[in-house]
Order: sequence, then structure tokens, then C-alpha cells
Amino acid sequence: MGGIAGVVCIFVMVFGGYLLAGGKMGIILKSLPFEMIMIGGAAVGAFLISNSMSEVKHTLKDIGKVFKGPKWKPDDYRDLLCLLYELVRLGRQDAVGLEEHIEKPEESAVFSEYPKILSDKEAIAMICDTLRAMSMNYDDPHQVEEVLETRMEENLHHTMHSSHALQGMADALPALGIVAAVLGVIKTMGSIDQPPEVLGKLIGGALVGTFLGVFLAYGLVGPFAARLKAIGEQDANFYSLIQEVLVANLHNHATNICIEVGRQRTPTHMRPSFSELEEALKARKAAA
Repeated sequence: MGGIAGVVCIFVMVFGGYLLAGGKMGIILKSLPFEMIMIGGAAVGAFLISNSMSEVKHTLKDIGKVFKGPKWKPDDYRDLLCLLYELVRLGRQDAVGLEEHIEKPEESAVFSEYPKILSDKEAIAMICDTLRAMSMNYDDPHQVEEVLETRMEENLHHTMHSSHALQGMADALPALGIVAAVLGVIKTMGSIDQPPEVLGKLIGGALVGTFLGVFLAYGLVGPFAARLKAIGEQDANFYSLIQEVLVANLHNHATNICIEVGRQRTPTHMRPSFSELEEALKARKAAA
């Protein structure tokens, strides 16, 4: 809702203020289709040139996040801690039994209790690969930690591509607006013999290009890019939590300590309270 409210606010304030100041929409509306073709078309073309088709699809898909917000909610962080608790406890009690769950997580009774987490391939791969690595008797837990760090950096880099792509478009839009305005001036110069009222409309139409480029860059595309960056960084905390808990487990800390490390690693506004997590764990034990 925040994204929609923000877009509405931008349009109402900008054009509402213009109308209240005595501006007329006629010139803008008349020039808008042609200016949009030049500026928007050039921006889209540059976007297609600088990104592969898979990256274009990824960016278009991510735009929906501006309105939906982060993928992972507070309940998901609590569920992740409960899932990791069950897996760590099971691994210490019955290492062979744990293998059945991590080799085929889609068939696991433990993972199936958390369908949203199970549907995330990267989260499941991180959990299963790390637990599988434990069975390989790594001499140094820092080896696994370094592997996870590299993996998360690569995932974050991929996630941030949409933000970078949109920011690149936002940076180009003001210049493309100037290009459209210059073309409008060239058109105006071809009618220099016309009376002032005609030239005024032509010059006004040319300036719509400059306005449109700046408006789209700083009013829409730039904020979209910033929002996607913030969401990507926030969702990355979910995978960092997995790392913290499993690395603590590799250091042979008590199961409850491993989970508490993860709870403390959770962002403040997403972090379940100690009592809330205890209740959730007790409920899972009772259900089992």
C-alpha cells in the first residue's frame, strides 16, 4: 500500500500544484504522447541493450516488490528458527535420520511443516548443503563459513541487479529529456516565422520533454530502484540468519544457543521475542 500511496501522492502534488498555480494541462497532454515515445522508447531501448533477456525478465518481475514489500515477514523468521532448531537437534540425535530430510527436503515431514520456506530453493539449498557438509567432517568450521559468505555475496549481487538496472535508467532519463527538448527546439526553429502565440505553444511542448525526463527519473524510476535495493538487503537477512545458526552449530554450541544466535541476528523489526520463540518451539515439540 505504501508504494501505491507514494505514486498517487507524487502525481497529485506535482500536477495538483501546477493546476493550482494556474497552469494548463492542454500543452502537456498534447505533447505527452510524442515526448513519451522519444524519452520512454529511448530509455527502454537502452535498458534492453545493457541487460540480457533473463535480466530484463528478472527486473520486470521485481518491480512488483515495490508494492508488495519484502518477501520474508516476522512469522517467517520465527518459522525459520523453529525449522533450524528441529534440524540441528535431529542432527545431533540421529545423524543418519537427518540425511533422509536433507537429501529429499520436498518429501521431508520436517520441511513440509514450513511450506513458504520449502518453496524457496535458495534457502533450502543453503540449509541442506551446509548440513551435508557437516557430515563430511570439516576440520575447520571457518571453511564452511567462508563458503556461505561467498554464496550470499553472489546471491545479493544477483538480487541487486534489478535495482542497479533501474538506477541506470533513472540516471539516463534527464539526459534523454534534454534530447527530446532539443528536438522540440529544432521543430520550433522551423516555425520561427509564426506569431508569438504559436511559438509559445511549440516552446512549451519542447519543455515538456525536459520535465518528463526529470519527473520520471526522480519521481518514479529512481525511487523504485532505491526501494528494490532496500528490499533486497532486507530479504538477505533471512539467509544470513541461516548462516549464523548453522555456523554456530559447526562450532558445537548448544542447540538453544545456536537458535539464540540466530534470533539475535534477526533484524529488530522482524525479530521474535524470546518468549514468543519459546512458545513456538514448545508447540512444535508438542505437535511432534
